[in-house]
Amino acid sequence: MEEKLNFENMRVLMVKNQIEARGIKERSIIKSFLKVPRHLFIPEEYQQDAYEDQPVPIGFGQTISQPYIVALMTEILDVKKGLKVLEVGTGSGYQSAILSEMGCNIYSIERIPEIAERAGNILKKLNYNVSIHVGDGTSGLKEFSPYQRIIVAAGAPSIPENLIEQLEENGKIVIPVGDYFFQELNRGTKKKGKIITESFGGCQFVPLKGKQGWKE
Repeated sequence: MEEKLNFENMRVLMVKNQIEARGIKERSIIKSFLKVPRHLFIPEEYQQDAYEDQPVPIGFGQTISQPYIVALMTEILDVKKGLKVLEVGTGSGYQSAILSEMGCNIYSIERIPEIAERAGNILKKLNYNVSIHVGDGTSGLKEFSPYQRIIVAAGAPSIPENLIEQLEENGKIVIPVGDYFFQELNRGTKKKGKIITESFGGCQFVPLKGKQGWKE
């Protein structure tokens, strides 16, 4: 009989070896990663890989990013309790859970209805109150704007103008920008209506599809 996986122990080792060892020290991030059950956001057939240092398929050609990338994006997003955050690309729902655990108010948009529904069910089961919407992520969610933070979990050819408009002054956006296969992880800060960007290294994300992203 197959031995039952000890997900809690795997989660502790993930945080120690993949996140803290790479320089993520913010205690609110560490506590969130220790608490949120990452394996529950992944299809059962891949749950044994939930805490490995790699992306994992979640269906429909989408993935859940490797733990360190989620932690890095969370760190450079520079969040604190009570901030209003727009997430573009709900995906598995894991990033939403991490930010919710840190006390943020999350509005999330996902273009694939089945993925949005699955993420919503998991988040609800775990008592995370995330407002999930189905639609073109490059359009954002204007009706709830402005946002103090925006996080984009897909690679874009450039920062969509809609998202810049929906970001409040002095707000921050974290987004991978580059070509279809390889991007730079950028953080933009809105100053006088313009975005000032910083790069945090290379990354590879699924493409951001939509009117102001890559075409279907």
